Amino acid sequence: MTSARAQNRQGGCCGSCTRYMTSARFLLYLSHSLSTWGDRMWHFAVSVFLVELYGNSLLLTAVYGLVVAGSVLVLGASIGDWVDKNARLKVARTALVVQNVSVILCGLILMMVFLHKHELLTMYHGWVLTSCYILIITIANIANLASTATAITIQRDWIVVVAGEDRSKLADMNATIRRIDQLTNILAPMAVGQIMTFGSPVIGCGFISGWNLVSMGVEYFLLWKVYQKTPALAVKATLKVEESELKQLNLQKDTEPKSLEGSHLMSEKDPNICELEREQEPTCASQMAEPFRTFRDGWVSYYNQPVFLAGMALAFLYMTVLGFDCITTGYAYTQGLSGSLLSILMGASAITGIMGTVAFTWLRRKCGLIRTGLFSGWAQLSCLILCVISVFMPGSPLDLSVSPFEDTRSRFMQGEPVSPTTKIPETIFTTETNTSNGSNIMSTKSVPIISVSLLFAGVIAARIGLWAFDLTVTQLLQENVIESERGIINGVQNSMNYLLDLLHFIMVILAPNPEAFGLLVLISVSFVAMGHIMYFRFAQKTLGSQLLVCGLDEKEVPEEHQPNTSVV
Repeated sequence: MTSARAQNRQGGCCGSCTRYMTSARFLLYLSHSLSTWGDRMWHFAVSVFLVELYGNSLLLTAVYGLVVAGSVLVLGASIGDWVDKNARLKVARTALVVQNVSVILCGLILMMVFLHKHELLTMYHGWVLTSCYILIITIANIANLASTATAITIQRDWIVVVAGEDRSKLADMNATIRRIDQLTNILAPMAVGQIMTFGSPVIGCGFISGWNLVSMGVEYFLLWKVYQKTPALAVKATLKVEESELKQLNLQKDTEPKSLEGSHLMSEKDPNICELEREQEPTCASQMAEPFRTFRDGWVSYYNQPVFLAGMALAFLYMTVLGFDCITTGYAYTQGLSGSLLSILMGASAITGIMGTVAFTWLRRKCGLIRTGLFSGWAQLSCLILCVISVFMPGSPLDLSVSPFEDTRSRFMQGEPVSPTTKIPETIFTTETNTSNGSNIMSTKSVPIISVSLLFAGVIAARIGLWAFDLTVTQLLQENVIESERGIINGVQNSMNYLLDLLHFIMVILAPNPEAFGLLVLISVSFVAMGHIMYFRFAQKTLGSQLLVCGLDEKEVPEEHQPNTSVV
């Protein structure tokens, strides 16, 4: 009797595991993991490939980043509109195939360039090699646009339909997706980096191309299974509206009286009706103007959304140098941090990012979604105070006497140092040249690391609030944007994010030297603060000022004070 009960319990446990691993939810996670792993490998590798191709110069990488940001900024609304107006499975499959085929093709071209670079350089005075560079950046940009369409489709639409009416399930799925992103952000570049280190760039290109070829087939199958297991994905609001309009027109035609006079008019149409039909036919000029109208309508619709201020708040967080991108990494090198230490710090940031996803689910359950954004915003700003303090601590290179627009390269050519030579745990020794009185004497000075330590402590700790806030705004957009506008609204949101990200790169270009990095930190914290002020204004308008102080649950808020949180 006992053994039979144990077998039933074991069978029940195995059965529940089997049901979960074959559920649409798990299959969506698996598909996203494969897609994100390939994306992270490619984004890391293409920057390294472009640097190596152009003789260890950042020019091609900068051009690639500018083209990618500009393309999403201009075409984000059009991509979202295309997602809205087509069937879900068609959009997902098309974006998946275009993205992976573009990466495969780009990898093959890179392999050819690496193998025959010297021959291409001598052909037509180097114009063939330049054409290859243009082709690589163009195809890579197409892959990024397709990746944007995939992200809008899966992370902003499919996940909402799979979650159904359950907001807690939607929050858990959003958090799991972010955890997958955090892990792949660290593990995927490490994997492809090892292949490129112990192999060669050619082997790296071949590996990424092969991965995308195999992954494309697996992801294609997984998306099809998710689509089969979720019948609601086959029904789309935009398509339903079009079908109802067609049915109404057909019904009107069927109910019209068929008299002799009517049959005579059928044979000979009224000139006014013919002229009206000709006016309704799209002209060449109107077709050319369609993308511009979509761009305008998308931004107007985005502005009119009830969660507009929340979306703007998220976009303002992109105007910052306080992240683990190439800018902060480059600054860390000038302050004497080694590559191994930076990799440890990046791993710590991934851990705090995962902690932020856990904090989001807990806070949303205890305090409600909107107040979760308030608490996470305060947490992020509190941690960033450490970054502000670091600007004025010993060891900070902030020097207002040095022009922020001065080019570091010219100072390097004059003999001034831009990076340290010796490092110890408590202090950093840098070499500097004393050129006073015409002498050229080398001396060393000890630079405390308290400033850079506070900076990275603040950046790493702030990731908890950052990712909790990101998930809050993501779910607000999912719940409050109607189904027929999810694509175009999220496309405009991506454009806003890229616009602020582009502005932060321009800010760095205008003030590139380490002495001005402290000013960039202060500007970044100011933009983050402005973003959270916008979110506070959104929460105040949504919940009411009295609810921000008292501990009422959002479910107790009168219906007229709540945002439209319908998931479907």
